[in-house]
Amino acid sequence: MVKRNYWLKRLEDAWKRRSVIWLAGVRRVGKTYLCKSLDNVEYFDCELPRTRRLLEDPEEFLEKLGKKRIILDEIHRLKNPSELLKIAADYYPKVKIIATGSSTLGASKKFKDTLTGRKTKVHITPILFHELKDFDGRNLDFRLLHGGLPPFFLEDELIESDYQEWLSSYWAKDVQELFHIESRFSFVKFTELVLAQSGSIFEATRFAPSCEVSRSTINNYLSVLEATYVAYVVRPFSTHKATEIISAPKVYGFDTGFVCHCRGWINLRKEDFGQLWEHIVLNELLGRFNEIVVNYWRDKQGHEIDFILNHRKSSPVAIECKWSSTKFDPKNLKIFRRRYPQGNNFVVATDIDRSFDKRYDGIVVKFVSLKDLIDLIS
Repeated sequence: MVKRNYWLKRLEDAWKRRSVIWLAGVRRVGKTYLCKSLDNVEYFDCELPRTRRLLEDPEEFLEKLGKKRIILDEIHRLKNPSELLKIAADYYPKVKIIATGSSTLGASKKFKDTLTGRKTKVHITPILFHELKDFDGRNLDFRLLHGGLPPFFLEDELIESDYQEWLSSYWAKDVQELFHIESRFSFVKFTELVLAQSGSIFEATRFAPSCEVSRSTINNYLSVLEATYVAYVVRPFSTHKATEIISAPKVYGFDTGFVCHCRGWINLRKEDFGQLWEHIVLNELLGRFNEIVVNYWRDKQGHEIDFILNHRKSSPVAIECKWSSTKFDPKNLKIFRRRYPQGNNFVVATDIDRSFDKRYDGIVVKFVSLKDLIDLIS
């Protein structure tokens, strides 16, 4: 395995702000290995019965630690995990804790307190674009097809059964333990369909017949995928104008490898790269910025902007993702800027080594690499 220095620094920086870190991310994204890569930490696996017995009395446990740095892996397996973390944050701030889980804190009813103001959240994503150089020099094409979970990315061959095994483990260890979902068939079918249709506008009624459940159940399933980081729900940017899409979200699968697997792709065609690149850009935005809100824009005539970054104190930033910069058509951006004149415009593409600007009828568009995009919006 590879030492992921970017994420190690994120954890060390988070500990400087608060003594408790909630490290979240999907199964096999590398949470355990990352934690064990930290210097001077003691590791506790909460899946083990003896660990759970050790933590039954939080005060006694924390009292003995002094100033230690500890990992509480899979903490949701404890009877009352939020109690331990709350006591640690309030009464034992010299004990540095990383608690890991595969969902948001609020997803589990075991967490009676989401520790607002007491913890720092770090969401570890699949391998980021700038991390590729650390993984045996494997290139972007390989990352697109195999995905960004380290165990999958490090395999020389595409082992399709591993993806199906992951989905089974996700159902058994994450979904069944945290949520009251009865039908394995319906939920796993829905998950596979969402991954196969990743990047498209979500309409619950399209999934209900195939999954043999109601529309309201489909919406519940989507909230579970979002809470467990298996799907990213990108909601529309709008000022509620009559001409814009104002409610229907776009849903992206968490990883390009699983998108390819659920689409039945074992080789990538030229036309496949563009949308998968869109997933890479989204993964980079979510991985590099804390609590960033990413939207998309679409009007009722079908004109669309891939991503909009909208901050209350600044104008909306428009981002278009292109595998090749020569494929950029400014038509949609012109229409968007007629309604929202202020804000920066970026085209992020794989064939750009040095950023440059182009002007389209008074609109300035900056063509950038993914690295430069991150630098410019930081």
